Amino acid sequence: MKTFPQIKKKLLDYSFLCTSLLVLFWLSSLFELIEIYSKERSFFEHLQVLVFKWMNDFITVFIIALFFMPFYIIADKVKNKLGLYLVKVVFVILIFIQLGLVKYSTTTLLNLGADILGYSFDDIFLTVKSSESFSVVNFLPLLLVPLVFILLYRLLKRRVAIKNIVVFGSFVFLISVGFGLLYSQFFKNDYQNKLSFLTVDIVKYQIRKSQVQTNLDGRSDYPYLKSTQNIKDVLSPYFSLKKEKPNVVIVVLEGLGGEFVGDNSYAGFTPYLDALSKESLYWPNFLSTTGRSFGVLPALLGSLPYGEKGFLELPELPSHLSLISVLKANGYTTSFYAGHQSSFDKKIGFLNYNGIDYVVDENNFGEEFEKSKANSGGYSWGYPDAEIYKKTLSVLNERKQPRLDILVTLSNHEPFEFPEKKAYLVKVDSMLNSGQNINADRANIAANKEIYASLLYTDQSLAKFMQGYAKRPEYNNTIFIITGDHRLIPIAQKDQLCRYHVPMYIYSPMLKRAKTFKSVSSHLNVAPSLLSFLMNNYRFNPLEKTAWVGKEIDTVAAFRNVHEIPLMKYKGMINDFVYKEYLYADEKLYKIKENFGTYKIENDSLSAIIDAKLKAYKKQNAYVTKRDKIFPDSLNIYVVRNHKFTQEEKQKIETITKGYNFDEVFNIAREKAFSKDFETAILLCTYILNNLPNHVDARVLKGRVLAWNSKYKEAEGEFVKALERSPFYDDVYSALLDLYWWSGQDIKSKSLGVRAKKNKISNAEVGFKLAKAYARINEKTLALQTIDSILKIHPNNTAYINFKESLK
Repeated sequence: MKTFPQIKKKLLDYSFLCTSLLVLFWLSSLFELIEIYSKERSFFEHLQVLVFKWMNDFITVFIIALFFMPFYIIADKVKNKLGLYLVKVVFVILIFIQLGLVKYSTTTLLNLGADILGYSFDDIFLTVKSSESFSVVNFLPLLLVPLVFILLYRLLKRRVAIKNIVVFGSFVFLISVGFGLLYSQFFKNDYQNKLSFLTVDIVKYQIRKSQVQTNLDGRSDYPYLKSTQNIKDVLSPYFSLKKEKPNVVIVVLEGLGGEFVGDNSYAGFTPYLDALSKESLYWPNFLSTTGRSFGVLPALLGSLPYGEKGFLELPELPSHLSLISVLKANGYTTSFYAGHQSSFDKKIGFLNYNGIDYVVDENNFGEEFEKSKANSGGYSWGYPDAEIYKKTLSVLNERKQPRLDILVTLSNHEPFEFPEKKAYLVKVDSMLNSGQNINADRANIAANKEIYASLLYTDQSLAKFMQGYAKRPEYNNTIFIITGDHRLIPIAQKDQLCRYHVPMYIYSPMLKRAKTFKSVSSHLNVAPSLLSFLMNNYRFNPLEKTAWVGKEIDTVAAFRNVHEIPLMKYKGMINDFVYKEYLYADEKLYKIKENFGTYKIENDSLSAIIDAKLKAYKKQNAYVTKRDKIFPDSLNIYVVRNHKFTQEEKQKIETITKGYNFDEVFNIAREKAFSKDFETAILLCTYILNNLPNHVDARVLKGRVLAWNSKYKEAEGEFVKALERSPFYDDVYSALLDLYWWSGQDIKSKSLGVRAKKNKISNAEVGFKLAKAYARINEKTLALQTIDSILKIHPNNTAYINFKESLK
């Protein structure tokens, strides 16, 4: 049994460890303030922020100390000094987490909270990789953290009397508690400890999640199902109609917040968009429904609810309608264009479900297009805006009209790398030095020059795209819808609303007149309005029912809001709600001004009304997405669902795949295929493709297994899908050529050869298979040309030489 002096020593050691933790938290807060230092604040304002941060750090460490003390005591009883070692390891881990959260905050100007729960590890890794380079230099400060912590602990233990720590700690504790009780802003997000914010936000998320768990039994209605007659056609009065159905081009501009256009806070760097607003139907007070990109496609194209972590994250997409599926059913060719991987945020699953005809993403641009510059870690998000537009224009002649073309850009995003960056930075400097009227604070522009240069690039790339499209014969019968996905993050946000504030433009040569509408609408109102317009004016198959969350867009010129708009700041958290001219955010009420600024108000009765509406929406959202009650499957003739697994198949998949990622599952499927367990191989490939439709190796393997079992038509369907998704992937051509040979369809190899040549497929084995296919269909000239081109590179290959001899 330990004596009192021994117990006292143990507690003293624990106190010094906690003090060391506090000092490192304080240093991290100081680092954060230095990183986001702004000349817009006075010295005393900065000092206040730092002091409040330090007080919140102290409260956090005090709670940590109380929480871990029992573990420290118990571990020490098990073995001498075990508690000391255990706490050292835990505290070092907490410091690492705190530093990571501070780095995230200085990059995004946001605290990381429960949104981390909405992203897979792969998505998080991809996002971090895109923003940060990986090198020894990056990790050096982290390697020093344990050393600094231990040295600080030993220094305090040797040089500082415990009574001084007690007196100082008691003083800070009393001051912190006093400020917390007397000053309402003391615990606001800017002042909170990052680790504390993350923990509290996750706890709040779990509590709110449990609050909306609703009893789903005994209910079978479709609350969003309504007659198409309920959606008014508000756009027709502004258009001079043509006989043919119009093409529709939807452009989603990454990070384009409303504050960066027109006469708003950070305006001056989007001259084309500012000019376009005077020629368009323009909504300056428009809202995205989510604070990040994951929500834009479901809201904009389908006016859909959120699900638990965003509609695209639902394990199985419920039956629903979208502009893609309905327009496709009415003769439209539907295409999606993006410079990044369409699998990011699971967009491809949504596009596939709705039967998109063409997906052009990072996988199928070609050598003539140039990717965004990679960071020092070698990572690039993909192709910049100008290349996306260039690619789109290059393939439009191949797409039958009428068309729905959906373009999603990416350049206005960290790490803000784009072509001719130096030239655009010079343009920003020139604008600063010219004395022209720029709304943004000049110090802010100087501090964020890359971002403003990116805005210029985004704007000018769009201008060139529109100029290029204007030369096309179908331009005069095309409707352009242009909006942002959300407001870009790295520049400080003035309030809770601006995260969602985006501009909205509907432009067309068919417009009778331009008009600006100051009334509030959101992405939820676009699909209902556009489809109502098209169905009212053109020959469309009858659609009696729809299931939009939103109604038609508001075309009243004056400022007002007639919509009830739930907002999901990040995956998993629907805590904001716009009702009339009020924003209810994180249980606080704000009045929305005509310029779309906000100010906090106190009105308990109104807060209660909006809170009740928000809770009712959350319950309805849970019901329709968990029970597949958005749009009846019996009425949904527009889509083909993913494969539905039987209970036996689900159990088999779970048993085989547990603990493995999709690439590892693919390796298992390949082993099963080679060992002739074809049924399991196909099952695993189907499981992968249900989740990752762009997994080209899984699709090719599935096609090969089907072909080995003489299911040639099904196999060809898989290979053709793979070819559309990955037209530069050699193995797809190889698999198709094998299929054509085995199934007696060698004649198809000729058109495949043309495609291979166009896409510069240089794989010798693919060329050899093509040459043999040409020989089998008596195209000896083509066979000789092909084998000769291969022999130039592989002149000593016996098989190639013997084949050429056989042609003589």
